[in-house]
Formats: sequence, structure tokens, C-alpha cells
Amino acid sequence: MSLLERFPNAAARLREIYGESQADAAAQRYEKAIGSFLDAYGEQPGMIVVSAPGRIEVGGNHTDHNCGHVLAAAVSLDVIAVVAKSPDSITRVISEGNGSFEVDLSDLSPRDEENSTSASLVRGVAAGLVSFGYQVGPFLAYVTSSVLVGSGLSSSAAFESMLGAVFSHLYNEGKATPVELAVSGKLAENEYYKKPSGMMDQTATANGGFVAIDFEDTQHPVIEAVQFDIEKEGYAIVVVATGDDHENLTDQYASMPIEMKSVANYFGKDVLREITREMIFSDIAGIRKNCGDRAFLRAVHFFDDDKRAVQEAECLRNHDFQGFLQLIRASGLSSIRYLQNISDVTDFSHQGIALALCLADDLLGMRGACRVHGGGFAGTTLNFVPKDLLPSFIERLDGAFRPGSCIVLSIRKDGAVRVL
Repeated sequence: MSLLERFPNAAARLREIYGESQADAAAQRYEKAIGSFLDAYGEQPGMIVVSAPGRIEVGGNHTDHNCGHVLAAAVSLDVIAVVAKSPDSITRVISEGNGSFEVDLSDLSPRDEENSTSASLVRGVAAGLVSFGYQVGPFLAYVTSSVLVGSGLSSSAAFESMLGAVFSHLYNEGKATPVELAVSGKLAENEYYKKPSGMMDQTATANGGFVAIDFEDTQHPVIEAVQFDIEKEGYAIVVVATGDDHENLTDQYASMPIEMKSVANYFGKDVLREITREMIFSDIAGIRKNCGDRAFLRAVHFFDDDKRAVQEAECLRNHDFQGFLQLIRASGLSSIRYLQNISDVTDFSHQGIALALCLADDLLGMRGACRVHGGGFAGTTLNFVPKDLLPSFIERLDGAFRPGSCIVLSIRKDGAVRVL
């Protein structure tokens, strides 16, 4: 049975999600995934297909975990899952290229043996949705992703949002909101997978499009859609994957929220959002003594980049793209000078992020913008490249790293959704 025979609305739905230029490629991908599901599990009643996108962090580098502002966007790469309810009590997941695993959801408490595994994310997302009053249950899934692990596009958050969509559509008639999916994904990542993070990634992948997010209340973040078409400005969004391994950098990632919060704690508060920039400059000596120089600098970055994230969204709303690029450049410099997350402090022989920024800045000058993307230390950079410079940009950066290092992206308007 072909894709169109099984899902008569498939052609229109795929055009809606992926656009005219990518719809045919998406159809082939979906056809293959459905075939793999059927090979593994056979025909199952109520089979559906869900999708959740990767994301880029546009503005607000490491501001979310201190209840700040962020500008983020869902992108054209995604994780899809062909799923159906399980005929027994066990959830079974086959992940293309990554093997398979099983989860018994009769007990949703965290398990130490599942730390840093995909199974922990299934259990954690289920627990999060149960806390909102939703039903969860076992399922069969075949999962395939174009959000490459280590690409800096948050494959983990895309996977978590996909899981949320699975539970929502299989067991709750699709009623879970994007905020509830994001909160459940963050719970899974923090408490079950044991990775410290804010909630920007999950919010972007669950919602779709450009989103300006205010995390003052992390359980109820204020999310505003920002309508803007970068391609109409004659620019491309390019993420450069430097190839440096960031799998063993959790401690360095964790140091950023820890140090920022230590400054807030110095003033008797939990997060920097609860104090002001003026307060930290009023007691520099005390912060240096009790928290350290880097903690002070990282707090400065928080206040400045938090403000910039709001200004960046406003620039896009007002179609001031050159003002937007200026803010992106300032954000990148702040991450270098104050946040200090462009290289692994334990291995200075590999400085892929710094090299990628150097090469991009030399080529783009004031016509474009570049900055560290996401967590930092290793991984990727984010670049806004004039289309006439795109071939030269790709040639230079791919030449410095490896072919395919440059990933050209488009913005996806849909977040975590049932596609078919």
C-alpha cells in the first residue's frame, strides 16, 4: 500500500509542513519509515506519523536557565516517528541507525541505569504529561531523524517534543499544548536524562516558527510568535558544524548556570532575573571574592544578552534587519568575552568554534553576522550570510573543516505535530 493509499491527505499535508520544494523528498522519507515500521511490527491499528523540528537559538545565549528572554526558531530538519499503540504493556522504539530499546511505563520514576539514554526521555516525558493530567500508555515506534546528533540543532529536544506529540495524539486526542510538551521535555532532560539545561530548546521545537520567549515563570513562559522571512531579505541561515566532540562537556555546560546563579545567590536570590545589572556593579569586590571573576563576567553577559534578545525580536517585527544583525554580532562578542563558551577549557589544541567565527567574520564583515550557537565549547556556529556570498562561505568553511560542515536551513512554521 502506497503512502497516498494509506493517507489520502499526505501530499497536501507534506507540502504544508515542508513546502513545495521539499515535499517530494519528504514523501520518500515517510514512505521508507512506514515500510520500516511495518517490517518491524506488522500492520497495526491506528498508526499515525508525528514530526518535531530541530531548532536554532537566535538570541539569548544561556539566558533561559536564569529565567531570561530568548529568541529561537524551529528549522527545516526534523525527527519523525511512525507509531501505534502497543498491543501489550511495553513501549518498543526502533531508532534508525541507533538500535532499539524497550520501556515499561508502569513505573514513571527516574531510574539510575537509564541516565543519558533515550529510554529515560520516554519515561520522563510520560511523567511530565501525567503531571498535567494527561493519559500515557505504551506504543510501538520507528524513528528517523534528519537532526544530526552533535549538529547543535537540538536533536534531544526534537526527540522529546516528538515523544510528547506521540502521547498527546495516541492517548489524548492531541490536546497537550506546546508549553506542556516543552515543560515535559525539560523535566525528562533534567531529571531523567540528567543533563542540565533551560527550556529554550523544547519551547522552540514544540511551537515552531520564530518565537520570542520570556522565561520569568518557567512553568508558564510567555511565548510570542515573530513573523519574519529572512530569505526575503536576501540572506541564508547557515549552521557550521565544526566537528569537535562536545559529548563530554556536560560539566562545562553546567558551570554556566551554576556560576550565574551563584551571583544571584550572593544577593539572596535564586536566579539573575531576580536582581539587576546595577546591583552586581555595586559590589564587584564581594562577587569576585565569593563567586569568582568568571561568575561576575557571566552575569554581565546574562543581563546584556537578555536585553539583546528582546531587541532582536523587536528588530524583526519592525523589519530592521540591519539592526538585527548588529545585535547578533554584539551577542557573539559577549559570548566570547564574558560568557567564555567558545572553546573547551581542557583542550586548547582544538578550537573549532573560534576558527569558524574567525573565518566567517573575515568573509562577512559588516554584511552578515556570526556567533557561537547553543551550548558552545564545541559544536556549531550560527551565521547569517548574504546569498551572493553563500557559495564562497560554504567553500571556505567546508574547506577548513570537512565537506558538509555548512548546513543551510530554513525556518519551519510548525512545531511538534501529527502529520499523518
